[in-house]
Amino acid sequence: MTAGVRQLLGLVVASVSFLCSVIICALPQWRVTKNQDSRINYIREFSEGLWKFCETYSLNLVHCLRYESPYASITQDLEVARVLIVIAIIVGFTGILLGVAGSKFINFVPDEMKRSKMAMASGVVLFIAGLFVLIPVCWTTSTISVNFDNHLSPDSSGSPDSSGSPDFSGFPGSPGTLKSELGASVYIGWITSGLWFLGGGLLCSSFLCRDGTD
Repeated sequence: MTAGVRQLLGLVVASVSFLCSVIICALPQWRVTKNQDSRINYIREFSEGLWKFCETYSLNLVHCLRYESPYASITQDLEVARVLIVIAIIVGFTGILLGVAGSKFINFVPDEMKRSKMAMASGVVLFIAGLFVLIPVCWTTSTISVNFDNHLSPDSSGSPDSSGSPDFSGFPGSPGTLKSELGASVYIGWITSGLWFLGGGLLCSSFLCRDGTD
């Protein structure tokens, strides 16, 4: 595989990684919690994202609150994830631009050696973007076993508690039965970090085989 083909594949993979990073940043599906009352066949689902908290009822009615609301608070892992994912998007986009500038298909830099070094630098930047995605994904995965009511606690008074947690009054069943699960964003995040690493590896390897094929 020639260096030019490696660069092209690396940039395509990096572009897909960038789109996936934007998706997991916006999608409120990092942590999902369900509770079902079998007596009345009632299901209530709570999903936490980086920017908002959503509640879904049995009839697919969705109500979302931003974390700035006094009725919803963000956990520490998701607060850190918000920062790291935004950084990953910025860093990844910078890496893509650097890769395009150093690509063999665009004569932005006339010197061949400089273009190869830019491709190498682009690969390293993409690796860094992958780490920024991998860290919050791993952290959120490790906290799934933590009891959900550490974040959401019932408040019989009908008002948010001192931590800003949503009101659970009227919730069918015991809050102790709530079980947190990985959301779609975490699964996509695992794939996204792998794609960032793959794209970075292709661009770095294009520097090593710049004079020919494998």
